Parts: sequence; structure tokens; C-alpha cells
Amino acid sequence: MSAEGLTAGRVALEHKRMYRVKTDSGEVLAEVSGSMRYQARSRGDYPAVGDWVALSVREEEGRATIHGVLPRKSMFVRKVAGNVTEEQIVAANVDVIFLVNALNADYNLRRLERYLVMAWESGASPVIILSKADLCASPEEVALRVAETEAIAPGVPVHAVSSLLGEGVEGLRAAYLGIGRTAAVAGSSGAGKSTLINALLGHEAMDTGAIREDDARGRHTTTHRELLLLPGGGVLIDTPGMRELQLWEADSGLIQSFDDVETLAASCRFPDCRHSSEPGCAVRGAIEDGTLDQARYDSYVKLQKELAFLARKESKSLQTAEKDKWKKLHKEMRRKPSQP
Repeated sequence: MSAEGLTAGRVALEHKRMYRVKTDSGEVLAEVSGSMRYQARSRGDYPAVGDWVALSVREEEGRATIHGVLPRKSMFVRKVAGNVTEEQIVAANVDVIFLVNALNADYNLRRLERYLVMAWESGASPVIILSKADLCASPEEVALRVAETEAIAPGVPVHAVSSLLGEGVEGLRAAYLGIGRTAAVAGSSGAGKSTLINALLGHEAMDTGAIREDDARGRHTTTHRELLLLPGGGVLIDTPGMRELQLWEADSGLIQSFDDVETLAASCRFPDCRHSSEPGCAVRGAIEDGTLDQARYDSYVKLQKELAFLARKESKSLQTAEKDKWKKLHKEMRRKPSQP
């Protein structure tokens, strides 16, 4: 279909194969066209929250048909739970990703490292939000947590906030959420994402829930992805709480997130150093003298192995799909009568 007569809109909410799309003339309920559905090879070919789409609008019905997804400038992607070779776009066309981690018993640097890998890979800029700062016993404890977080996220802004008390929230709005800017909010259940979003919006738009007392973890109060307009012109995309973010094609994100480990590895005496017992290993030396934390290196190795496993599985899946395609093609050719 030609571009003539089509309208641009942005996906605000995704249902099962249905989408709520914001346009200049209002919000419409849309579905993808038959040709778009036929040509789609994976979930990544379908619209996601934050996508700009081309659609034909039936204004009298308040409905529309999506004919294509416009090029994405960034994608925050994770592996679909239970499916090794399928991606899920969490948010598209995002400028900043707020990675929210609560300053309670669920504070977890290793989980933050995982989120950082995917945030760097997305093409958006990560910003770490240490929420619920009011739960810390003293300002000194907050400062310690900020310093620990900055150590595993070189160059990434780290903000300690209390959404409940309104502390630090205005600074986030001013620094990252100007007109035309989009931020996605990601973090595990109970991290305080919904409370933070309500504070940024200035009203109670999102449900909030109490955390469990036994492990400080929260219940899922957000069960879908949703695009929200801020009073000042910025845009927020809320995402469901993710206990563990499953990686998806994040080699460059791993390098950026663990630049300190990569730099040390490049200084080893042998280029194929395995960082175990080889002489002149800069990585082992840094661990021994305390300049590199053993837990951080272990996290790097774990994520590296996870990505390698995913790459092998994806390669096998692509090979299988290619074989299946040719089998179907040969079957179709045998069914057709030969031309005279």
C-alpha cells in the first residue's frame, strides 16, 4: 500500500494482536494488516509499545489498520521466557532507560549489571535510579549504595530518590524528560517503578502494591507495557516487573557494561589468556590486589557464557528454519504439474 492516505501514530498499549495508538487526532484501536501479518517472520516484526507506525484510520469507528512499523532508533529487547530463540521488544524508540533498584533487602548489584548490558545494547542511554532512599538508616548509607553502584556502572548517572517523599524526582524530570524525550522504566517487581511514575506524572495513574515482608520482593502491579504522556511534554513507557531479565544478542552491551574487565583482559600477557592460572594475567592480578571484585568478574563470565549459549541455539534454530523452508518449497514444486 502506498504512503498516500496513511497517518503516523505511536503505539501506546499492546493487547493480544490489538494496539492502542496515539495520533494527532486522538487515540484509536488498531490491528495489523493481513499483508503485514503474512510477511512477519518473528515477534520483532510486529509493533511494540513506543513504535511509530503507519496506519489507515477509520475515524467514524475509532479504529485503524497498521500497515507498517517505521524504522526504530532504539529497542530494549529481552528473550521470551521459555523460548531460547525468540525476542520480545520491551520498549521501542526510547532515549533513556531508567533502571530502578530499591534500596531495601532486594538491592542487587548483579541484577543491575544484567539490566545494564541490555540497556547499552538497546541504543538508549541507561540511568540508574536507586529508589526508596527513605528506607536507608542514614544519608551515609545512601551515599555508600550510590558509590557501590557507580563502581559497577562507570559513566552511568546514578540517582538516589524517594518517590514517596518526592525527593530527587523533580531532578529526573528536568534532566531527562523534556519535550520530545522518551524514557522507559524497567526493574524488578517491588522496585518502586509505579510509585516513581506516579510522582513524575504528578497524579496516581499507576497501581502500587506492598512488598512481601519475608524477602522484600514485590508483587506485579504492572502487567503490561504502556506509554504515558507527561504534563511537560515528555513520554514514559512503563514495563512489567522482571525478576530476571533474559539476555538477547547483547555482545556490544556486555563490552560496554564490563569495560573495566575487557580493558584488563586486553592487558594480559597472552592474547588467549583464560584468566585462570596463566602467568602475566592482568585480570587475576586485579582480583588479587582488590582493584577488581571477584563477584563482578564472576558475573561477567556468567553473562558471557549465557550469550554464547544463546548464539549457538539461535544458529541451530536458523539452520532448522532454512531446511524447513526448502522442504516446503520442494514439496510445492513436486505438486505443481510440469509445464509443456
